[in-house]
This record gives sequence, C-alpha cells and structure tokens, in this order.
Amino acid sequence: MSPSARRWLAEMLGTYVLVMFGSFAILSGAAWESGTQLLVVAFGFGLALLAGLYAFGEVSGGHFNPAVSLAMLIDGRLGAGDFAAYVVAQVGGAVLASVTVLAATSQETVAKTATVLGPGVSVWEGFLLEALFTAFFLAVILKVTLSAINAKTAFLGISFTLVAIHIALVPITGSSVNPARSIAPALVGNEGADLWIYIIAPLVGAAVGWVLYKAVTTGSEEKRLE
Repeated sequence: MSPSARRWLAEMLGTYVLVMFGSFAILSGAAWESGTQLLVVAFGFGLALLAGLYAFGEVSGGHFNPAVSLAMLIDGRLGAGDFAAYVVAQVGGAVLASVTVLAATSQETVAKTATVLGPGVSVWEGFLLEALFTAFFLAVILKVTLSAINAKTAFLGISFTLVAIHIALVPITGSSVNPARSIAPALVGNEGADLWIYIIAPLVGAAVGWVLYKAVTTGSEEKRLE
C-alpha cells in the first residue's frame, strides 16, 4: 500500500472510531438522567477521538473531520489532492460507522444519533454557535500540533477540547463541529433536518479558526510536531 493510501485509510478508520463510539455513547447515555447523559455523550466523543488519534494520528495527522482538513489546507500543511481524498475518506468512515449502528439496531435508532437543533433554537443561532465553537476548536488544533511546548500533550488537549464543546453544545445544537459526523447519521438514519448548518458552519469556523491562530502566533513560536 502506498503512503498516500495508508494516510487515507487512517483517516477513514479514525473517523469510523470517532463516529461509531460517539453514536453508541449517545444511545447508552439515553439510559441516564439528563446531566449524566450529557457527560456520557461528551466524554464518549472526546475519548473516541483520543483513541483514534493514538491509533491512527501519526499516520495521517489525525484530522477525522473535513473542517480540520480545510484548516490544514488553508495553512499549507495539506495539499489540495490530499484534502479531497481526506474528505472522501472521512465521510466514508463516518457512513460506515452509522451503517454499523444500523446493523446493530434500526434506522430509527440511527436517527437518534443525528445532530439536531434543540427546542427553540433558530437555524441562525445554531449556525453561529457551530461556526464559533469550530473556530476555537481549530485554533487549538492548529496551535498545539506545531507547539514546541505542548506537542507531548497535543492529543489530550485536542480531545478534551472536544469534550468541552460537547458539554456546551449538545443541548443547543446537538454538537457537531464536524461535517462528516453529521452527514453519516443524516444519510443512514434518514434524519437530515437542517443538515446544511452542520456542513457549512464548521467549514466557515475552520477558516475563522485559522485567522485566530495566525493572529496570535508567530513563526518563532512554532515547531512542527514530528
């Protein structure tokens, strides 16, 4: 297998782990009271990302998210060809994860793992929050993956940032910050309400996150994570 194919496979598998573990955390969390349920879901996604990063992150960079790949493309760390291949691999891995949930349960159950707006939340409120939290998520990722100081804890920092995002957003937007994560259950579970928010807002947020990162970072502070 070529190095490029290995990177694409790593992205597919890492996204599969993230979406599959996270989806089952949503379903398992339903058995708990609301406060505990929120923590189960948040840590389910965060620890799933951590597992994916440790398993596949050194191979591909551990994006597992089209928004992350877009920010890396803008920053010049990823070529256009790899960007396209990464996005295909990420969406493919996420869809396979939702198909796994479907095989173990039902389409109605898969629909319960989709990202949907909370009661009373407008589409523009949801868009703003998804874009804003994605921006901060990407600012963290772009910084720690080139930090000489924080390189050893980069995986933990990224994963626990995702936990914090889920704690904040699950009751409001369902917490996506990842187009692949939202596309998969929408397709497999036939639950595509307001899907455009979860595709476009994280991509906008990725660009904003890159601007924030560049605004506070100088070349002398950076060191590539080997």
